[in-house]
Amino acid sequence: MRKGETTEDKGVVAAMPFGCIGIREEQSYNSLSDITEKYEIGQLLRAKEFCEICLAREKQTDRLFVCKKFLKKDGRKVRKAAKNEIMILKMVNHPNILQLIDTFETKKEFYIIQELATGGDVFDWILDQGYYTEKDASNVIRQVLEAVAYLHSLHIIHRNLKLENLMYYTQNNHSKVVLRDFYLSRFDSGEITEPCGTPEYLAPEVVARHRYGRPVDCWAVGVITFILLSGNPPFYDEDEEENSVTHNKNIFRKILAGDYEFDSPYWDEISPSAKELVSRLMEVDQDQRITAQEALGHIWICGNGASEKNLKEGVCARMEKNFAKAKWRKAIRVTTFMQRLRPPESSAGTRLPVTPRSSMSVSHEVSVEAASSTQQPHRHHLTPQKETSGTKNGQAQQRLSPEVVEATCSRDKSH
Repeated sequence: MRKGETTEDKGVVAAMPFGCIGIREEQSYNSLSDITEKYEIGQLLRAKEFCEICLAREKQTDRLFVCKKFLKKDGRKVRKAAKNEIMILKMVNHPNILQLIDTFETKKEFYIIQELATGGDVFDWILDQGYYTEKDASNVIRQVLEAVAYLHSLHIIHRNLKLENLMYYTQNNHSKVVLRDFYLSRFDSGEITEPCGTPEYLAPEVVARHRYGRPVDCWAVGVITFILLSGNPPFYDEDEEENSVTHNKNIFRKILAGDYEFDSPYWDEISPSAKELVSRLMEVDQDQRITAQEALGHIWICGNGASEKNLKEGVCARMEKNFAKAKWRKAIRVTTFMQRLRPPESSAGTRLPVTPRSSMSVSHEVSVEAASSTQQPHRHHLTPQKETSGTKNGQAQQRLSPEVVEATCSRDKSH
């Protein structure tokens, strides 16, 4: 074998007739017109760590979807995230997972067209309810577990389960809960040690940099359940400045030890079966942790273990306070930094103005207010995002909230 030649290359050369020159077949790409002929790409909804998220209208049917655009020039991790999400979404088909509709790859971007969930975040839904009980929380967790059990049956680990990634499919009170964001998902090879996800949802084996697999998702479901029942995160540190080295080390120390409590008075009226399920989901030993399929058979999920007592006042007040502070959702250190948000090009080559991304040392998600709540006409017309100056009157507001992507959990002193 010649120097620099791989076994794969050698096999290709050997299979060719003598005298032929092996030419690698160039990949075919979609043109921008392939996308714009089928979809009208409109308003920017959010700019996330790896992608821009816009509304998309299918011209033939007038149906609205979500369009995720990944810019290849933003680096290898962005390209990997796009390919990863496309691969996973092509494999899955479950009522509690947003369905993949279409994909395109141009020379400069990846596009993912996906179902549009209009019911809002589970967090916002809870705050809007006049009455909120364990039964409501149990219904949310049951649907999450059904999706997770399905993923695990395919040997897929989500790796970024958190309250912010749970949405209601429609605004109907009996709407289903759906999971989103699969760009960190991986197949369970039994050899994964790469730390990624949102720190306060990380399982002990991830923090410890041990091999991990599907049980990390069950731990994250336990953290979500803890929050839904108490309004508080299970792991926090009030004594240190948020996102400081000491603060983060204290959080990780508590995670490694499983140091959480069902504090009084927050848990006084929570049923024993709810506490028991949380304890089994948040078992430090991943080999002893309950699986998603086993959790679906727990009395708090499928039986009469969930109380119907109103928890609205206390839980929602604490939840709103904790989310407003966002103290426990900060990243330690982010291995991927997005460059400034780039405006999309129209088919005519002109650029549509969008809100630039803030260049900060910690990744942030920029949420731009959607269109006004006035009733839409039968036929949807998507308008490009207007440029915002950040002023309050007549301008779309920017809400900066940490979006953690592949946070490395360094336990040494150097940052």
